[in-house]
Amino acid sequence: MATVLYITANPQDHEKSYSMLVGKEFVQTYRSANPNDEVIHLDLYQMDIPQLDKDIFSGWDKLKAGRAFAQLTEAERMKLSRMNELVDQFVDADKYVFVTPIWNYSYPPVMKSCIDSICIAGKTFKYLPDVGRVGLMSDKKAVHIQASGSFLSPGSDDDDLEMGHRHLKSIMEFIGVTSFSGIFVEGMAVKPDQEPVIKDKAIQQAREIAQRF
Repeated sequence: MATVLYITANPQDHEKSYSMLVGKEFVQTYRSANPNDEVIHLDLYQMDIPQLDKDIFSGWDKLKAGRAFAQLTEAERMKLSRMNELVDQFVDADKYVFVTPIWNYSYPPVMKSCIDSICIAGKTFKYLPDVGRVGLMSDKKAVHIQASGSFLSPGSDDDDLEMGHRHLKSIMEFIGVTSFSGIFVEGMAVKPDQEPVIKDKAIQQAREIAQRF
């Protein structure tokens, strides 16, 4: 049995969001094809995700200096404990489905906070002498469902402006996840008359990828 983290970074639901609609179709298809797998929904807007702040960095520095965890401040202990919970949950899972909209050429800030919580040395990557950084998540796979009003997917005229999928792809490579693909729901603002076609095409692609994910 595999564990799938369905990670959504959208304050809207599937009735108002194209990315969430396609994500819902993906998960339903996946569950039908893999009834014994566990799918855990992580709604990032409803979660406590510590940001990298002074407490996090000071807590890490104290631990590196040999301080006991109990000697940290209450804020440091709480935030580091929560971050450890999040990265451990990520490491324990087998597959990841990221669902995000594009806002101002990137994804919502809460997605960046999520990424910061899982990029932890010794957990998802490590550094080796004479080798450098080594990702530790090579046995995992991920897919990213992204919606944008304009055309920003790889190969489009404005793909150099897009900072959501490209950044997530770099992060997946950083931690060793080489099985990574994208599903793009895009162009609704540019071609509003094509919205039904765009939606149906993305849903069909999501179902096909979910069947073999």
